[in-house]
Amino acid sequence: MSEQPIVCDKAYYAKLLELQQLDFGLLELNLYLDTHPHDHHALQQFNYLAQQRMQCAQQFEMKYGPLMNYGHSFSGYPFQWPDTPWPWQV
Repeated sequence: MSEQPIVCDKAYYAKLLELQQLDFGLLELNLYLDTHPHDHHALQQFNYLAQQRMQCAQQFEMKYGPLMNYGHSFSGYPFQWPDTPWPWQV
C-alpha cells in the first residue's frame, strides 16, 4: 500500500506559515508575561496576536478543514478530521 503524495496549494502553505508565526509570537510573549505580568504593552500585544491567531485559524479551517481534533475545531460534513494532509504532515 503506497501513500499518495500530499499536495497543497501555495495559499495553504502561506496560511500555515502565518499561523506558525503567530504561535511563535504568542509563545514568546507568554513566556515574557510569566515574569513580567504587569507589562501592559506586552499584554496588549499578546491579546492582539491572540485575536489575529483566532481569525487566521478560522480562515484556515474554513478552507482546509480542522487544525485540531477532540472538539477543539469544528468540522464540516462529512467529518473532516480523517482527511489529509494534517498540518504536521506538510
